[in-house]
Amino acid sequence: MENRKTGKIWLVGAGPSDAGLLTLKGLRVLQDAEVVVYDKLVGIEILNLIPKEAKKIDVGKLPTYHRVPQEEINRILLAEALEGKRVVRLKGGDPFMFGRGGEELELLSERKIPFEVVPGVTSAIAVPAYAGIPVTHRDFCSSLHIITGHTKEGEAPNIDFQAAVNMKGTLVFLMGVSAVKSISEGLLNAGMAADMPAAVIEKGTTARQRRLLTTVGSLPEDVAKTEIHNPAVIVIGKVCSLAENFEWAGLRPLAGKRVVVTRPEKLNSVLSQKIRDLGGEAVEFPCIQTRAIRENPEFNAALEQIRDYHWLVFSSAVGVETLFDKMKEMKRDIRELYGLKIAVIGSGTAKPLTQRGMYADYMPETFNVASLAEGLTKVLAPGERVLVLRAREGSDDLNQIFDREGIVYDDIPVYDTVYEADGNSFSKDIIQAYDFDYAAFTSASTVKGFVNALPELDFTKVNAVCIGEETAKTAEAYGMHCITAEKATLDSMVEAIANLIGK
Repeated sequence: MENRKTGKIWLVGAGPSDAGLLTLKGLRVLQDAEVVVYDKLVGIEILNLIPKEAKKIDVGKLPTYHRVPQEEINRILLAEALEGKRVVRLKGGDPFMFGRGGEELELLSERKIPFEVVPGVTSAIAVPAYAGIPVTHRDFCSSLHIITGHTKEGEAPNIDFQAAVNMKGTLVFLMGVSAVKSISEGLLNAGMAADMPAAVIEKGTTARQRRLLTTVGSLPEDVAKTEIHNPAVIVIGKVCSLAENFEWAGLRPLAGKRVVVTRPEKLNSVLSQKIRDLGGEAVEFPCIQTRAIRENPEFNAALEQIRDYHWLVFSSAVGVETLFDKMKEMKRDIRELYGLKIAVIGSGTAKPLTQRGMYADYMPETFNVASLAEGLTKVLAPGERVLVLRAREGSDDLNQIFDREGIVYDDIPVYDTVYEADGNSFSKDIIQAYDFDYAAFTSASTVKGFVNALPELDFTKVNAVCIGEETAKTAEAYGMHCITAEKATLDSMVEAIANLIGK
């Protein structure tokens, strides 16, 4: 009989949704997983952190909706572990805070399957915090009580309301929207004042967060009126009166906005983080990949004779990275570039140079190929020879301007742009449901990749934020509504969205 090594299970709390609230250990374990069994309550930004090559199993658990019964989930975890896999059970919030984590470990413990628990930030504390509500405050309460409001259909909550009221602390009900009438009546019948402050926070820490401030007496009526649904957290206590003074999440420039980021996977984190820092939610959907041209004798020959050139010209950061990767592959010393002048299309292209202690000699005020070429014609000395390293499918503007001015140059393609978006099914579902506010495009190729990946989408419903005129022109050709950044930088793109929201 074949001896198979038993795998291991990590029970990981993903937090309430915001990717910044995933713990460092949770991230490390997740990125090392071979199998991920996840719930619907896990945020889109965290789901996008699951390794592409990992097996993904959606067990679809939501309040009042369990697509896969708990017993079947337990069986799935056991089966995957017995296959020798590194398995992550990814759960919203904290796995032991009404997450049935203990039940999932019972079978594993019984079968001697190795496991670890990675606690998560519980929504009971984080979600009120994002709504401006501190769950404890010495002027108002001395205790906090976390209660599950989730019940079987048709059943009243099994809660000792009298004890809850007598404790005079903050009460936090998780998943209690469906039982809000019973909760309100139970507290009132136990003697709680009808004007006791209360709050309900729907989809807390996400771009779709909504906050309702009310009282215990008005709670059922106001929840029905505002059509708040689970996932939601109900907070009851005097601390709710602080919500308006302590509001912060909703005041951020991109609060409530979900932005699709289409940059290549290696580059998208910078733009995504800028969006998150301003309170937005970044839905990463890389639409293109860049791949170095492997068999490239022309490139090899140019590096062999690099001292014959006077200028290196780059129209993208990828071109810069491809040069250094090729030099490493060919065992060429970076000092061979000494004395060459360097021109770049913009600050983003200059960044990988400055990270290596090198600085561009020329960068145009307007970040596009035509401005780069026109500007160079004014700074090049007679007879200086130029090496241009860029994508195979690049703009003809540079060639036309250089040819017109009699510039001596070699234009060598060093990488291909490939339209790919297959590995992002989580983001694709959101885009196809039009559940986003803006799509950010940093090049015409990202627009084409987006269209290529979603041919059935009605592009007239897409609000495109574009880094420059060429990108905007491509987006407009597909019927998108375009906002063009004032400058061709990521900061300017994010600022353009914030300005639009402000208006």
